[in-house]
Order: sequence, then structure tokens, then C-alpha cells
Amino acid sequence: MLQRSVQAMFGAKSKRPPMTNPFFAAWTTPFGVPPFDAIATEHFKPAYAAALEVHRAEVKAIADSSETPSFDNTVAALERSGKALKRVDMVFNQLSSANTDEALQAVEMEMAPIVTRHWNEIFLNPKLFARVDTLFAQRGGLGLTPEQLRVLERYHLDFVRSGAALSADERLRYAAITERLSVLGTQFGQNVLNDERDSLFALTEAEVAGLSDSAKASAAQTARDRKLNAPYAMTASRSSVEPILQSGTDRATREKAWRAFVKRGANSNANDNRKVIAETVALRAELATLLGYPTYAHYKLADTMAKTPEAARGLLEEVWGHGRRKALEDRDALQALADGEGAGITIEPWDWRFYAEKLRLARYDFDANELKPYFELGKVVDAAFFTAGRLFGLSFTPREDVPGYHPDVQVWEVARGGKPIGLFYGDYFARPGKRSGAWMTSFREQNRLEGEQL
Repeated sequence: MLQRSVQAMFGAKSKRPPMTNPFFAAWTTPFGVPPFDAIATEHFKPAYAAALEVHRAEVKAIADSSETPSFDNTVAALERSGKALKRVDMVFNQLSSANTDEALQAVEMEMAPIVTRHWNEIFLNPKLFARVDTLFAQRGGLGLTPEQLRVLERYHLDFVRSGAALSADERLRYAAITERLSVLGTQFGQNVLNDERDSLFALTEAEVAGLSDSAKASAAQTARDRKLNAPYAMTASRSSVEPILQSGTDRATREKAWRAFVKRGANSNANDNRKVIAETVALRAELATLLGYPTYAHYKLADTMAKTPEAARGLLEEVWGHGRRKALEDRDALQALADGEGAGITIEPWDWRFYAEKLRLARYDFDANELKPYFELGKVVDAAFFTAGRLFGLSFTPREDVPGYHPDVQVWEVARGGKPIGLFYGDYFARPGKRSGAWMTSFREQNRLEGEQL
């Protein structure tokens, strides 16, 4: 399958790219995983160009087919198409989120509207939509399985929500809006990441008072990595800010950390997102109107469980009263604790976690810092794998022969009943160039169209 996709790239109408680009060769790594040790930033643009060309030809063949539309020659064919593009896209998107730099960000900014334009060409293709629409209208008599019916209905909905049913002029405007939104979305994410990295604060011994030894060591490492003439440093990243908010005894430093975090992308510098947000909101409103929705919220929620903004807001308002009442109780308890210590302060957002830790210690004799040594990363990972084994019958075996995209990355082979069913990449540490937060992605999505394969 992979070899056919690679060969398709080098068809008669394509200029054969240099084979030094790993995206233009079959991957001989274990299970055909991405050869990260061979992939460089300069490989992505030519890889995208070739993969987009292949996918464009695949989709054109489906749309131009003279055969009567069927699930297999239209919907399943669309599902089978784009393997080369998915291979490039999943690797690129992961690196853009977890191990990016200025060069990769430049490629990301250039490719965002190009890839969006490509998908617009597919979903705004009248002939292709006509085939999907015909099948959707006949769906009750096609003898489809529940799974096939769901896929067909989802495809039809995606086409409609992507502007396929609009007039020619409206389709042009839809395409222009979505291309611009792709650029704005990319810019927004890059600005937040860059602001986290660029917001650097030198800290003294007094300013890190109260932090655990491990948190101090991390702050010292930040200062060394950034070549700062100071014993400690923090950035505006979550991993840098949270220990200070939780344990730092210097209130001014806690405030500095909190303000740095909440003001990411709003510092009147090259990474400021306020104009990006304003344009995004305006274009989203226009997009919703174009597609027949009162607001963008109506558009986004239409195919979700909530269905409408009113339903979502109703749930939030139902929770809001109880949540606010509890939050006020917590605030009063924290204020009483601060007053009892003679702190002479009014509890502010940068005080909340610090005094919450103190309150836990006072009420329950619980100190999170004393507990942390018992939760060493390797032991926590082992416990998670043990739990997955008990619940789902999974086993995890380290695979040091599988290349990772960063030295921090660890890889495990996942098996059930001795049969490999996947690979798990663990990437647990914060670093410049990696998006904050708890998130996950995939390099190869599950499908059963062409039989089981890892």
C-alpha cells in the first residue's frame, strides 16, 4: 500500500523529487513508523507539493468517474485517497506542536493556506458533491451497514458544512475566508508559543523561596539554557509558572508569574494576538452567515451533542450558581487563613494556589511537595501501563530501535495477547518549541478499509 502511494508520486506527470527526501521512499523503520532521525525541515515543502498533487489526482478520478455513484467508488474511494498527504501532514503537525523552531514555523505559515485551499478544492467540487449528495438521497435503499451509513452521513454533512451547497460566488468567498482563517489560526498558536518562550524573567534566591528542590533545579536549568546571568529564571510557560504559583512564598513573584501567563499574546509586541483575534471573530461571523447560521457558535455546535448555543449555555448556567457559591466559600476560607497569618492582603488570583496548598496542609496535614518524590515519572508510567494491562489486557515493551522526534521521547510497543496493535510515544517534558498543556495526537489513524495493519 505504502509503496503504491510512493510510486504514484513519481508518475509520468510528476517530476521525480530527490530520493534523499524520506517522504519519497518507503519507510523501512519498525512497523513503517516515521524515520524522524532522517526527516529535516527542508523535506516538508517538496513532500507536501508531491503529496497534494497525488491526492488531487486521486480525487479528480473519483469526481470525474463515469460510473454510477456507489459507496465503494465514491465514499470508500475518498477514504482510501490521500495516504501520501496524511503521512506528511501527521508528521508535520506533530513537529509543529512538539518540536518547532523558526524555520519550521515559517514552513507552517506558508503551508497553512495551501493545504486549506487543497481541501476547499475537494469539498467545494460540484461534481464530487453531486455524487455524495446522490448517495445521501438514496441512503435508505443502498443496503449499507450501520458503519457505512454513518460514514456517508458524516461525509455529506462535512460537504454541506464546508460550503458545497453554496452558489458559485458564495463558494469563492467561503474559500477566501477559510484560507485566511487558517493563516490566522496558525499565527495565533505561534504567537502564544513564542510569547511563552520570549517572556523570560531572571529570578533571585529570594524570589524562588518556597519552591521544591526539583522546581528550583528546573528554574536554574532554564537560566543556564537561556544563558542568563542569574541563578534562576522563569518563562511564561505553564510548567515554569505553576510551581511558583503553588509554592513560591514571594508574593510579588507570584503576581509576576500569573500576569506573565495570562497575558501571553497580549504584550503589545510581535506576538500580540489581539488583532488576530479581532479579525478571526469577524471572519467567523461572516462564515456563519454565509452558511445560514445566526452566529458562529450555532455553526460550531450544530453537529455536536449540545446542538445549540442555548443548550450549551443552559448547562453552563445550571452549573454556574453552584460553582460560584463553592468558589466564594473557598475564597473566604483562603482569606481567613491569610488573615490568621497576619498577611495583610486581599486574596488575588496569584494567591489562590499558594494559600490552597496551605489550607490543605492545615486541614488534612497534606503537603503535595512531600508526596512528589513518591511519584517519580518512571513509576507513574509503569503504574499507568499496569492499569491498562488490568483493564484492557495491554502490555507495553520499550522499543529503543524506534526513532523519536526529540531525545526526550520514549517509545513502547503496545500488544494484546502477544500481538502488536500499536506504538505509544511518550513525551513528558516541557521545552521551548513545545506547546503547553496535556494533549495527544497520532501518526497513523486506525482504519479497516484494507484489512488489519499496524
